[in-house]
Amino acid sequence: MPFTVFDTELSHINQAKYKQQFLLSLTTNNARMRAMSEEQQKVTWQTVDAEYAGQRIDNFLLARLKGVPKSLVYRILRKGEVRVNKKRAKPDYKLQAGDLVRIPPVRVTTATPLPSAKLDSVQQLEAQVLYEDDVLLVLNKPAGMAVHGGSGLQFGLIESLRALRPDAKHLELVHRLDRETSGCILISKRRSALRDLHEQLREKKMDKQYYALVRGQWQQHVSMVAAPLLKNTLKSGERVVRVDAAGKESQTRFRISERFADCTLVEASPVTGRTHQIRVHALHAGHPIAYDSKYGDQAFDEKLSGSGLQRLFLHAHQLRFQHPQTGATVTVNAPMDKALKQTLKYLRGL
Repeated sequence: MPFTVFDTELSHINQAKYKQQFLLSLTTNNARMRAMSEEQQKVTWQTVDAEYAGQRIDNFLLARLKGVPKSLVYRILRKGEVRVNKKRAKPDYKLQAGDLVRIPPVRVTTATPLPSAKLDSVQQLEAQVLYEDDVLLVLNKPAGMAVHGGSGLQFGLIESLRALRPDAKHLELVHRLDRETSGCILISKRRSALRDLHEQLREKKMDKQYYALVRGQWQQHVSMVAAPLLKNTLKSGERVVRVDAAGKESQTRFRISERFADCTLVEASPVTGRTHQIRVHALHAGHPIAYDSKYGDQAFDEKLSGSGLQRLFLHAHQLRFQHPQTGATVTVNAPMDKALKQTLKYLRGL
């Protein structure tokens, strides 16, 4: 078949097309390589100092990844992007001095500034301080205040305290309380105090006592509820806990404080420290807590409507621990707020 001019033109067109595709592919690959290189440069490695030994890896990351949503921190842990000594680590892994932590590149949003110390909600916390010295403080947390910001909240209790105590550079929560729970919460001012108090929690040397108003007549012989708890986080970020054999071992002591016609005021002492532990264990025992929007009984709440109660009746009324500097036993008591006192007056017929 004779060679034509048309064939030559077609050949030139194909060559130009292939050349264009090759250059485009080369450009794309180069861009990908640059992106990978930039991402690799953002990976950081940190060696754990002795002062952070014993701290959970999730708390270690939260303190360093300021502005990163808490959900993202747990996601990179779950996916294995965070490594400790080149191995995966669970959120509750306790760091040891000398551990090498790989922190992957994450997008950090601008850190939210501390609230103004002049805000009423912030200033009111000053009157709630129950005990304070150079290394720690105990506060009577109001119901409805989250312990920290996030999940749509601009700030919480710890951010408010940092605004009130600008010279205290290491204010940290020693433990947590649910947003709707009131009462004693312990804050450390020094890393050394935080380590010591966390050790007391791990060794179950810290005693926490709560008052809870529960449905029905608590049985005298039920002094301990031991039921494993499994936590599930919904897509919305809401945490739901249930009794499940696959859950973590959990124990709560209960003692009857006062009986009423249709309910009981009990004193609860958690042996372990699981999320929503007292609330779920009370429900498991057949006695949900009054005005518990997650695990409660609406019919029971309606019976209490005349008391004016509109909040969860769970109050951390006493905290006992060993002072991290002196070793002396410190006992702090938190009075109930007006709503809880009024409810008890109503039930007593006063």
